[in-house]
Amino acid sequence: MKLLLIEDEPVLAHSIIDYLQEEGFLVEHVSSFGAAEAKIGVYQYDCILIDLMLPGGNGLDLVRSVKKQGTSTGILIISAKNALDDRLIGLELGSDDYLAKPFHLAELNARIKAILRRRQFGGNAAITFAEIRVETQERQVFVIDNPVDLTRKEYDLLLFLLTNKNRVLTRETIAEHLWGDDADQMDSFDFIYSHVKNLRKKLTDSGANDYLKAVYGVGYKLSMHK
Repeated sequence: MKLLLIEDEPVLAHSIIDYLQEEGFLVEHVSSFGAAEAKIGVYQYDCILIDLMLPGGNGLDLVRSVKKQGTSTGILIISAKNALDDRLIGLELGSDDYLAKPFHLAELNARIKAILRRRQFGGNAAITFAEIRVETQERQVFVIDNPVDLTRKEYDLLLFLLTNKNRVLTRETIAEHLWGDDADQMDSFDFIYSHVKNLRKKLTDSGANDYLKAVYGVGYKLSMHK
């Protein structure tokens, strides 16, 4: 799962990044309104954490920008401004939650996971696709109740495919979602084939049918249909 953290306090930002990365998230960080606006305009995120008071602008305008895109991206406002008006405006604009500083990192993590469940998984902690089941809170995968041992990237790839089932995902999109900014430095995306191959083998070896379809020259999709 890929997050964008928009926070201009360096110490807090680093604490949040370290904690959420340990929880298995891919976290990108910007510290100004302009940099955040540029990111939101180009990349897709599962959830965006927005501070209201930013150099160069107001975080509420970023909420407006995200909502105009019409995506399933979750929005969590994190701000020292605990005024009722700010919270109500943020929620009215379409943000999913509001967390006032100071907060415990465990609480932030719980709020993010709750947003992701509501936004992408219909509120369910478990995702089921045919005989494949993913327990998102424990980051565990099962095929017909048989546990499947996946690497972090394989798990993230499966989750990305599940949340976009029946949609063709380009190799570039997959790389950008799993590696974030680092994907821009890659000369080729041939390594995506290896990750897909390994994921397919682990799932089918555990008893799943092969639902991973290659779309020649484009990318991959997860589908029960040919």
